[in-house]
Amino acid sequence: MCAIVGVFGAKKASTVAYYALFSMQHRGQEATGISVSNGEKITIYKKRGMVNDVFSQETLNSLEGSCAVGHNRYSTAGSASAGDAQPVFAKYKLGEISVVHNGNLINKQEVRDELISNGAIFQTDMDTENIIHLIAKSQKKSLVNRIKDMLTKIEGAYCLAIQSRKKMFVIRDRFGIRPLSLGKLKDGGYMVSSETCAFNLSGATFVRDIKPGEMLTFEEGKEPKSEMVFDNIDFHPCAFEYIYFSRPDSIIDGTNVYQARLETGKRLAKETPADVDLVLPVPDSGVAAARGYAEALGVPFEMGIVRNHYVGRTFIEPTQSIRDIKVKMKLSPIQHLIEGKRVAIIDDSLVRGTTSKQIVRMLLEAGAKEVHMRIAAPEIKYPCRYGIDTPTEEELISSSHTVEEVREIIGATSLGFLSIEGLKESLGKERNYSLVSFDGKYFAGGSKNSPSCGDS
Repeated sequence: MCAIVGVFGAKKASTVAYYALFSMQHRGQEATGISVSNGEKITIYKKRGMVNDVFSQETLNSLEGSCAVGHNRYSTAGSASAGDAQPVFAKYKLGEISVVHNGNLINKQEVRDELISNGAIFQTDMDTENIIHLIAKSQKKSLVNRIKDMLTKIEGAYCLAIQSRKKMFVIRDRFGIRPLSLGKLKDGGYMVSSETCAFNLSGATFVRDIKPGEMLTFEEGKEPKSEMVFDNIDFHPCAFEYIYFSRPDSIIDGTNVYQARLETGKRLAKETPADVDLVLPVPDSGVAAARGYAEALGVPFEMGIVRNHYVGRTFIEPTQSIRDIKVKMKLSPIQHLIEGKRVAIIDDSLVRGTTSKQIVRMLLEAGAKEVHMRIAAPEIKYPCRYGIDTPTEEELISSSHTVEEVREIIGATSLGFLSIEGLKESLGKERNYSLVSFDGKYFAGGSKNSPSCGDS
């Protein structure tokens, strides 16, 4: 998941990066960091915690320079230590370098083992550190050619921003699994970010999406140089960006996230309707789908569950015990809306079943007559190696249970999922979306039985 930002040619690049990371806090809450170059040296500051807590005005003032790269971290299968925060910085033969990465390298361990056998010493458990070592050990004479050399050795999902003392390089993998967009700042500089919602707060204007397999080179006094570094482009944007990850006001590869979720709700109502008195969303990512579901059924929509916004997202918390208690801290039903009613509760996805079970129980305890759970996504049956926190099939309730069995486990009156075909229709059938979690079809060297491959 994670968020990355790159800023070039800005008067106060660290501040622009800060606002971008603040806008994309939903993509990772474990750690954050910014590195800035002033043309002579790179200065870095990173720490565990939320963006607003980690960076003070004093800290941002100390990060002087017109080029910045930043990162919000959400760990998938690796460590959650402070040392695994990004950016990853190193000094090497050509100078200094700083890297931020969103995605998952599926050949992490093979590459790391080879690097270690050739004398490399690793300081973190991140696959991102592989990238630093591959660049440093390359025999190519220029940084841009070392980056290209590195790209021939890594596989999987990645969006990268690589900062040297004078340049910035931005790369999106040939599958375009994770989103990355280019914006223009008011003062003439440029900005790249994982989501377009970051442009609004940072004062940038959306220019275009970075193409799958494209590298942009930013250099002072020049327009960004575009270069396609892969010939075999195979565009597979991740469907989960629209279902869950992205903020509803973002536009991912030309599709508005809110509108996509609205369409999934409408399609869900056609495929698995429910005879109910009102429709409730699981806030916040279930709101748009619930509106679509209610609209298609002609049933009242109500915000019948209040969310405490001072509690983080349960899905991205690394331990099950933390998820359990945070569900209770996070969500509270409005009893007078629910009591005696047959309700449909709409969520964006059902992964482990923990949250759904507690929500159903909560609504029944609030006096709901019936609770019909509807999921605006297909059943998640397979682990994803491209950056989603589902490392084993054992954690996925739908991988080993039928829909009826899951219904019994969570205690709902009925349970329905959006079909894979319905999801494709909602997002637009003109693209081959990455649907690995739903259909198990890997397209970038992974398999559902392969070992978990790091985190970024």
